[in-house]
Amino acid sequence: MKRRSPIFAIVCFCLMSLLEFSASGQKGTGINENWVTTWATAQDLAPSTQDQPILAPGVKRPDFSGRPRRNPPYIPKSVADQTVRMIVHTSIGGRSVRLELSNAFGKEILVIDEAHVAVRKSDSSIEASTDRPVTFGGDKGITIRPGALIVSDPVDLDLKPMSDLAVSLYVVKSEGVPTSHVLGLHTSYIANGDVVAQQVLDSPTTATSYFWLRSVDVSTPKDNFAIVCLGDSITDGAATTVDHNSAWSALLAERLNKQKRGPAIAVLNEGINGNQVLRDGAGVSALARFDRDVLSLSGVRWIILLEGINDINIHGEITGPDALTAPDLIEGYRQIISRAHMHGIRVMGATLTPDEGIWTYAPVGEATRQAVNQWIRTAKEFDAIVDFDAAIQDKSAPTKLLPSFNSGDNIHPNDLGNQAMADSVPVNYFLSK
Repeated sequence: MKRRSPIFAIVCFCLMSLLEFSASGQKGTGINENWVTTWATAQDLAPSTQDQPILAPGVKRPDFSGRPRRNPPYIPKSVADQTVRMIVHTSIGGRSVRLELSNAFGKEILVIDEAHVAVRKSDSSIEASTDRPVTFGGDKGITIRPGALIVSDPVDLDLKPMSDLAVSLYVVKSEGVPTSHVLGLHTSYIANGDVVAQQVLDSPTTATSYFWLRSVDVSTPKDNFAIVCLGDSITDGAATTVDHNSAWSALLAERLNKQKRGPAIAVLNEGINGNQVLRDGAGVSALARFDRDVLSLSGVRWIILLEGINDINIHGEITGPDALTAPDLIEGYRQIISRAHMHGIRVMGATLTPDEGIWTYAPVGEATRQAVNQWIRTAKEFDAIVDFDAAIQDKSAPTKLLPSFNSGDNIHPNDLGNQAMADSVPVNYFLSK
């Protein structure tokens, strides 16, 4: 039998490696695998002047003086020579992970000297056996310039579905308020020095926001995919319990994880508190952030769109060039549908939920909400719909939230209301090919 030369073996190995890379499309995934984002968040943009409700003539703003206010989340003015450990609740699992870090709204460079990932045990503590260093182009540190997004190298880690993953960054230098997602609703920990590998952080400062962390991807079978929940504070989970994963998107992920058929489906929360479809305000508009917060994520096949109530409440009670009409909002939806379809992504439209009782509620805006909801239900321009309005309204007073679902502010559903929203999503659309 003729012996093959070592050169022949090397050539065969290189060809096999090239075929695997070509089939997977990316380093770090196998032939039958692909990268899918298992967790993500949208970076907030806090402009110097927030977009405030424009009221009709004769309508006065209420006097909020003397009323109790919620304390705003703690955001450090700068981070230097400190470790930031953030906890993310993943949706689907995989055999390896990678991070995406963003300095989208930073004005100066961000210097990260070391990063680690590990499965969280409790509070700031991690499972030591799962602790892994993260590299960037083979280096343990990375400098991220203003406006840039960086993808890490793949990290071998057998991550189970619905896990709590601890992401620890040792930040040598940052200046100014960090690029963040303010309404994180999960406790983050900030400790002095480089302690990314420390099992438990000593006397950390706590926050409930995410800093510089944009998404976590997993290497997973090709049939698996992600749903992006594009929305405002209702999607973001405002008024849900911190550290309980009670936003409707997280509860939908839990529901899909229990399905015994079909692919594994990630659910990504891309809500921003106060966000609008058409105009910038609390974050740039949904139209402006669509590429960054939807198209640039891995493995996205569906969007659930729940946005528009802020457009109505801020601009819906006036006449003239700043007025908001139902056709205006509908055209915004059509733009999102068209742009999604260009990339093979389907869109499930969600009806706008009741908000009678908030100070901006008024007849013209309510008429706009009803007209928009009627269009969502009947126009058949979305690929599917979910009727969140019907799911959480008070049937005896349909312009109001059901009292048991009302967090107390008359617009944001509580944990029970978010569960009702998650339960109302017609998941068969996602399970069928």
